Amino acid sequence: VQLQASGGGLVQAGGSLRLSCAASGRTLSGYGFGWFRQAPGKEREFVAGITWSGSTRYNRDSVKGRYTISRDNAKSTVYLQMNSLEPEDTAVYYCAAKPRIIWSSLGVPDSYDYWGQGTLVTVSS
Repeated sequence: VQLQASGGGLVQAGGSLRLSCAASGRTLSGYGFGWFRQAPGKEREFVAGITWSGSTRYNRDSVKGRYTISRDNAKSTVYLQMNSLEPEDTAVYYCAAKPRIIWSSLGVPDSYDYWGQGTLVTVSS
């Protein structure tokens, strides 16, 4: 499975971005996806995840209700809508995938088999 993340860029604080993660390579039936981010000098952090059935999970401490993860199975694409962006959201955002991932494992990086290359989000103050 190949994952291609896109949609990052420079945005002012308070603005919005929508990241996309396009998956290809084999049928994605049964796959779950996650979004993680890594800021300079910090560890990779879970942001949001979604199972094949559509159950979602968020890092409430970081996201604070501002992000929404969704998926379009017909397009093999997962989205991360980010609103009310803050400078603290600046990071490289990565998408990841794993077949049959369960909800409780969405936030664990080691749970995933496939990773995209990342897309940079920069939020200016």
